[in-house]
Amino acid sequence: MGTVVQLKNQINDSYFQLKDSVEEKLVLTEEKIKSKLSSDVQLVQKMTDYHIETGGKRLRALLTLGSAKLCGYSKGSRDINLAACVELIHSATLMHDDVIDEGTVRRGKETLNKVWDNHSSVLIGDYLLSRCFEMMVEDGNLEVLKLLSSTSSKIAQGEVLQLQHKGEVDMLEETYLKIITAKTAELFAAATKVGAILSDAENKEKEALEFYGRNLGLTFQIADDTLDYNAELKLFGKKIGQDFFEGKITLPIILLFQKLGNDEKKILSNMFKKELRTKDDFNEIIALINKYKIIQECYQKAQHYINLASNSLSVFKDSEEKNILKRLTSFSLSRNF
Repeated sequence: MGTVVQLKNQINDSYFQLKDSVEEKLVLTEEKIKSKLSSDVQLVQKMTDYHIETGGKRLRALLTLGSAKLCGYSKGSRDINLAACVELIHSATLMHDDVIDEGTVRRGKETLNKVWDNHSSVLIGDYLLSRCFEMMVEDGNLEVLKLLSSTSSKIAQGEVLQLQHKGEVDMLEETYLKIITAKTAELFAAATKVGAILSDAENKEKEALEFYGRNLGLTFQIADDTLDYNAELKLFGKKIGQDFFEGKITLPIILLFQKLGNDEKKILSNMFKKELRTKDDFNEIIALINKYKIIQECYQKAQHYINLASNSLSVFKDSEEKNILKRLTSFSLSRNF
């Protein structure tokens, strides 16, 4: 437990260092989001206001601002506009996620679909995406437009792929990686690459930041999926066991299934076929995960991606901006679990 607390503290420390380095820009990004979501339609305004009040870490927006700063962007407000764009894409996907997963709580508050209904929540998610595309067109950079529109398409395909394999405890690890790459890592990659694009960085720097973001996204998703079966402390506010109770197949379940005997495989498979899973079911899974040391194996896999992310920054000259992004990859995920 102590090591999990240490992991969370290390992640939070590096997050706040990044936030502090672009604090003024982040404030302007928040203002841009609020102004873009303003609407004369009362229900739209109420729902977007509620969404904004739920907050969030704005990590993807921070990565855009931090990457732009690393690449020397200092004049103008394009980084603010595009950071807002990236955040709106993320917010829209969360709204759609909550409808698909029948989620009721996010960041400690009831979800939009719980407070209102699924239809309204889907439409508000679409509204956010439409506002985002307006901002992308206003920016006028064709490379940015191609990147963010392509990323939005990949996220949607990742959602469908996850839905296609829902409840499959024998899912291939390769399929899981395709899902989290599309749903999570591609937006991280876009966030960091956008910062390089608007700075007119060289291709090798664009590619390095894209690679950095993608592998950072994979690491964070694997870590978050793993902590769902490991601790009462979560990286981004989900309650313990949420993925299990929603019937999501993530890396711990995939690796566990591979190690089980036939009888235990049937038990696991039947759990995910049920409409509802109980606390006793969860405790049984936790016992099996501990028995087969699944947590350690998950973090070893995450460590591979964090090493790739860290190494990709070597193309940049040493600077405080580089060190700040590198610190997001400085924690060790595999020791003492």
